[in-house]
Amino acid sequence: MKIISMIPARYAASRFPGKLMQDLGGKTVIQRTYEATVATKLFDDVFVVTDSDIIYKQIERIGGNVIMSKKEHECGSDRIAEAVENMDIDVVVNVQGDEPFTDKESLIKLIDVFKVDANQEVDLASLMVHITNTEEINNPNTVKVVIDQSDFALYFSRSPIPFPRDKSVAVKYYKHKGVYAFRKQAILDFYKLPMQVLEASEKLEQLRYLEYGKRIKMVETDVEGIEIDTPEDLERAIKLWK
Repeated sequence: MKIISMIPARYAASRFPGKLMQDLGGKTVIQRTYEATVATKLFDDVFVVTDSDIIYKQIERIGGNVIMSKKEHECGSDRIAEAVENMDIDVVVNVQGDEPFTDKESLIKLIDVFKVDANQEVDLASLMVHITNTEEINNPNTVKVVIDQSDFALYFSRSPIPFPRDKSVAVKYYKHKGVYAFRKQAILDFYKLPMQVLEASEKLEQLRYLEYGKRIKMVETDVEGIEIDTPEDLERAIKLWK
């Protein structure tokens, strides 16, 4: 089984433009993420795929593998699909460019999903973290996921799901971490299928997979990491790096 990692990297992020080129301990955020992913030694190849000349030149300068996107894309999955379309691979793992603290153990758990999936029942796998903080559960920037008895995703939402109408029920809430592992065909199918209403409403690309009947296996991890979405996140990352 040939497994690669793709790191989609946009320069013009809406909440924090240029965040991937910010300094984190003497290197850019995207360089830190790329080097951390390579250092796991889990992948046959690691690539950064970007629409930015600035990011492209940065990765090229350090001798990394980098692909320039040919088109404008609405999401990272589209960018990855274009890049892998003609590659001879089985599984591609999407590592977010704004997560420089790549957790090897969590990635191993994702990859193992496909190694034991002899009947190929899993189209993609992703990570989730148990959360208990009420403010985070109700925060629309924290994406929640609910799962079935076999840990397949039932739905993702920015709203608190399930809604706690009966507060005596011991419900566990899970935060979705945007790290995915895809079978190649699943991500190519995604690329060709139009957006539907749930994805358009919530602005969550993973809902497109569910709307078209794809199966997403969720894997629990204890590692939250730091996603650099704001200047405040960057300050926390700098402190952690030190």
